[in-house]
Amino acid sequence: MDGITRGDLAQQCGVNPETIRYYERNHLLPLPPRSPSGYRLFTEIDAQRIRFIKRAQSVGFSLDEIRTLLELKIDPEGTSGQVRALAHEKVLEIEDKIRSLQAVRDTLVSLIQSCPGGNAPTSDCPILDCLDHEAFATSEHNQH
Repeated sequence: MDGITRGDLAQQCGVNPETIRYYERNHLLPLPPRSPSGYRLFTEIDAQRIRFIKRAQSVGFSLDEIRTLLELKIDPEGTSGQVRALAHEKVLEIEDKIRSLQAVRDTLVSLIQSCPGGNAPTSDCPILDCLDHEAFATSEHNQH
């Protein structure tokens, strides 16, 4: 029976063996057959699938979204339009996160500009003062 062990597969793909177990438990990677000695033996197809998962994660897809992409990939009725729609949704989500992060950055820049810095006592620090007020925390939290 040809194949490689989980440890070898993990090393080949640059992941932890526990990551492979996690992918198996979450149905991202099918359970391979066992060798006569009881080891699970993986193939190059499994390695390709793990690399696909890692690349999809690197562009922002969640594991649930990756599961959908993998299902579409093997579904004879799946279309590139469905894949494109998922990618488009991901872009919109990323753009929303960018806007949110920019708002956070703008708030911090404003706070930094209002802070005298230097040897001023922390009791006069507008950054600490602002963070200490519940109204600030509530309004910022509601933006995210």
